[in-house]
Amino acid sequence: MENSVVNQDSAKLSAHLKRGVLEVDVHRTSVSPESLFGFAERRNPKRAFLFVSRVLGKHIPVKPSVMQHSYKALAAQIPADLPGPVLVIGMAETAVGLGAGVHRAYSETRPDSMYIVSTRHPVGDQIFARFEEEHSHASAHLIHEPKDPQLSEMMRSAKSLVLVDDEASTGRTFINLHRALVEAGLNQVERVVTCVLTDWSAGAVSKSIGKAADQVSLLSGAYHFTENPDAPLPEMPDTGTVAVGEWTVNPENDWGRLGTREVADTLGRNIEVKPGERVIVLGTGEFVWKPFLLAERLELAGAEVHFSSTTRSPIALGHSIGHALNFSDNYGLGIVNFLYNVAPGQFDRVLICSETDAQAVPPALIEALNAEVIVDGK
Repeated sequence: MENSVVNQDSAKLSAHLKRGVLEVDVHRTSVSPESLFGFAERRNPKRAFLFVSRVLGKHIPVKPSVMQHSYKALAAQIPADLPGPVLVIGMAETAVGLGAGVHRAYSETRPDSMYIVSTRHPVGDQIFARFEEEHSHASAHLIHEPKDPQLSEMMRSAKSLVLVDDEASTGRTFINLHRALVEAGLNQVERVVTCVLTDWSAGAVSKSIGKAADQVSLLSGAYHFTENPDAPLPEMPDTGTVAVGEWTVNPENDWGRLGTREVADTLGRNIEVKPGERVIVLGTGEFVWKPFLLAERLELAGAEVHFSSTTRSPIALGHSIGHALNFSDNYGLGIVNFLYNVAPGQFDRVLICSETDAQAVPPALIEALNAEVIVDGK
């Protein structure tokens, strides 16, 4: 059960979960809190609750135009006086698409910016940094060294960092990332900006790094979780693998792991849709930005398009999670993946997009959704 009292400047929300009660105070928001997020329960002993974004396109299907609005709204809040070069980093798995969207909007006025993502799929010869997301179902993150010498030099000479995630709960992951980057050799950084949809961290990053840090978000507030000590802890599937799987990723089709200034809209160029056709475009795991560009193009062509993605994140049914499918991952890592709030028959057409071979996409998922598979580079 979820309850809320909503005002544009403040709101109180709560969710009664199996392991306790989550209470939220919204201090500042530019949109209705309910339009921005809901609640869910993690299948994770380390943290019981999850803020589920309604604009991210990861656990709840979203129209590309709605996602684009959030990209622009966040990018507009990034301070205009950041010294360049500016390195924008999107956090795996959930925010690699959000980071790409923020970078695309931001780069319209800052050509001295580049984008790179943290990842759990090694594709390059050299890892630049590693850091931990302590509460996560998959805690280890990698950041590659760009293969392109110009991008490598741009990253190493960055004077500003823009760190993008869907939400900041304690700010600890951002602090860990900043420390790892400095230790790896980013010694010219003068400014740090954290950029999230929802910020519950009470200025933790600014307090840790100092006056050089800014925190921007669409909503900020505080939460309190009262745990039920008698509630049983869930069993969490092992989804933390960081490795090259049986189905490898072609570095030539890179969209962010090796650094980029701009990603071309090349996926599914031959796909045509009918006006009003109900279509969902699904990314797979970290492969979401090129699929988003496809979804955006199909929406502009007149279809009724939504976007979502498969994920490693184990979440219980209930609250904002009304439907769940589980299946093997398409990288050949032998871990379970999930798709939330996409039911068979819900859409006229389902397009599953993959950066691995079509054979790697689980047949059970294709059959359940009567889906077409779109492969990058094909």
